[in-house]
Amino acid sequence: MAITRQKKEEIVAKVAAITKSAKTLVFAQFKGLTVAEQNEMRKALRPLGVGYTVAKKSLVARALDAAKYEGTAPVLEGEVALAYGEDELAPARELAVFVKKFGEHLAFAGGVFGGKFMNKEEIIAIAAIPGMDTLRAMFAQVINSPRQRFAVVLSEVAKTKN
Repeated sequence: MAITRQKKEEIVAKVAAITKSAKTLVFAQFKGLTVAEQNEMRKALRPLGVGYTVAKKSLVARALDAAKYEGTAPVLEGEVALAYGEDELAPARELAVFVKKFGEHLAFAGGVFGGKFMNKEEIIAIAAIPGMDTLRAMFAQVINSPRQRFAVVLSEVAKTKN
C-alpha cells in the first residue's frame, strides 16, 4: 500500500527530530522479525532510554541528508530500523542483545556516533563497550588489585615469621 505524501512528510519530520535529539543512531536490518518480536524489543529498550522505529530507507536518507553528518552514510539494504537514544553507547549496546537473540533476523547496518557516520564494524565495536557502571567496577578493581596482593604477601610473611 502506498504512503501518502503527507504521511511521508510526517515520517521524515519524525526521523529528523530523532537525528536532532539523539546522540547516537544505530541502523538495523531486520528480515523475518515478527511484530510480536519487535514489540518485545521496543518494550525492553524503552526503560533503558532507547527508542526504536521503522521507516522507509528513502525517507531515512532524506532526514539524514538534512542532518549533515560527517562521512559517508552506510549502504542500507532490506528493511531498516533505527535505534536511538540520549546515551551515546546504550542504543548500540542494548540492540546488540537482540541481535544475538534473534540471530539471522536482525543485524547491525551502521549508524551515527559523535556526529559521524559509522559502518557496521565500527558500530559492533561500539556495542562491545561495557556500560559506565561496569567500567567503574573494572577501574576500582585495577586500583584495588595491588593493595590486595600486598596484603596477601604480608599475610604469608607473617605466617612464616611465627
